Amino acid sequence: MQKTVTNTDRRSALALFAGVAAMPVLAACGGAPAEAKSFPIQRSDAEWQKRLTAEQYRVLRKAATERPYTSPLNKEKRAGIFHCAGCNNALYSSKTKFESGTGWPSFWKPLAGAIGTSTDYKIGYPRTEVHCADCGGHLGHVFDDGPKPTSKRYCMNGVAMTFRPA
Repeated sequence: MQKTVTNTDRRSALALFAGVAAMPVLAACGGAPAEAKSFPIQRSDAEWQKRLTAEQYRVLRKAATERPYTSPLNKEKRAGIFHCAGCNNALYSSKTKFESGTGWPSFWKPLAGAIGTSTDYKIGYPRTEVHCADCGGHLGHVFDDGPKPTSKRYCMNGVAMTFRPA
């Protein structure tokens, strides 16, 4: 059986090769948002759309990725806590933030109980997706190329978070 390549498939491949992995078209090609039924905070899709900006909705609920170097949180240097933009769950301390050079806010450790993980195959190979433990919102991915002491790089979408200075 021959597979038909669609324009969506071509756009997905182009986005991947352009370094913009998991843009909305990739999410539309098999990326599924976390199911609300498995998280303490549950809202309908319509409620999420009302509560979030279009970009927050696209990232948090449709597992898209914001463009690199576009989030002001990437340059945030003050002491404080990063929260989920969907439900206000505290996620990361500024003490664990570091400059990864990737264009997204990066952390070497989440706050205890703040996140959950799952495996996604959106770009053809397994990656560890990070989501909010309270609302299931897609935050980003975690990689094993971070600094000590954890050697983890929690590469987060800035639009998926808010920051509260200490």
